[in-house]
Amino acid sequence: MRVLISPDKFAGTLTAVEAAQAIAEGWHQQAPDDLLDLAPMSDGGPGFVDVLHAALGGALHAVTVSGPFREPVPATLLVVGDTVYVECAQACGLQLTDRRRPEESTSLGVGELLVRALETGARRVVVGLGGSGTTDGGAGLLAALGATADVPLDAGPAGLAGVTEVDLGAAVARTGAVELIVATDVDNPLTGLFGAARIYGPQKGLDEGRLPAVDLVLEGWADVVGRRVALEPGAGAAGGIGYGLLVLGATRQSGVELVAEALGLPDRARSADLVITGEGAFDFSSRSGKVPYGVAEVAREALRPCIALAGQVLLGSREMRTLGIESAYALVDLVGEERALSDAAGALTALAEQTARTWSR
Repeated sequence: MRVLISPDKFAGTLTAVEAAQAIAEGWHQQAPDDLLDLAPMSDGGPGFVDVLHAALGGALHAVTVSGPFREPVPATLLVVGDTVYVECAQACGLQLTDRRRPEESTSLGVGELLVRALETGARRVVVGLGGSGTTDGGAGLLAALGATADVPLDAGPAGLAGVTEVDLGAAVARTGAVELIVATDVDNPLTGLFGAARIYGPQKGLDEGRLPAVDLVLEGWADVVGRRVALEPGAGAAGGIGYGLLVLGATRQSGVELVAEALGLPDRARSADLVITGEGAFDFSSRSGKVPYGVAEVAREALRPCIALAGQVLLGSREMRTLGIESAYALVDLVGEERALSDAAGALTALAEQTARTWSR
């Protein structure tokens, strides 16, 4: 039996690569003769560069950029031919902010990653968006590329209050000859009821009472920089970093689709008898451009069954099937929440072994 193993990260516990390895180990313990094809996935968020490096090869360039509070943080460029892949979470991810000072965190370091990518002579730069700890509308990114304004652009959304003038000339000139691709897992606009602040602000530490105020700041920012672009799908990705890139002429692409194409996932699914995906929490939000839904779509088109292994499963069987998942299995149901968090790899291995008893021939 051929099994394609294509999970996302288990946020806070396992990278996608580690998750795929743990599933493979457990599956082989029960079904040692099965042929396993490991294709760890990403939607553009944390792990984007690692997953693409595993699939595409290329050269990793270590750099240091500004973190969300302008402290130095390590990051990596993946150079594959004349294309450079970067990941916004490395410069301003939630793991760096820990939900602290959400109105001061900046995307400055993401812009610095772009600068370093341009210095390689790249003709195409792909920016993975997801897991950010900022809601600055991409202002910091634009500042790193040379944009100026009558307010500080590198001080988070708090710094944008009262903005009336912005000059993007230098930033546009710097990136004009390069193809920019935004790889994102969401299609939210920058502002409004479904915008960056109101939908994703709470998970970054913004108090509920501050959401309208931060959204209003982003409205003012968009009024000066460009209202039309603020309404485009993906402008609200990564706290509005999507907006900053779209203003520069970037093209948005689904992160899952981009990675699936790079991995050759459709062909690999057609060669498999079963597809396995997974993530930390499998819930209805998984439909919004997340890895399990994307992998299940690939499996459906290949006419192959797809199952999911997750830390938690928060969907019923009917909702699960609307996402294209035949069955889903949870770590917490097998080993309890404490072990699922403290020994995620061991727990996932055990869950995969148990699941193979049902699904392997």
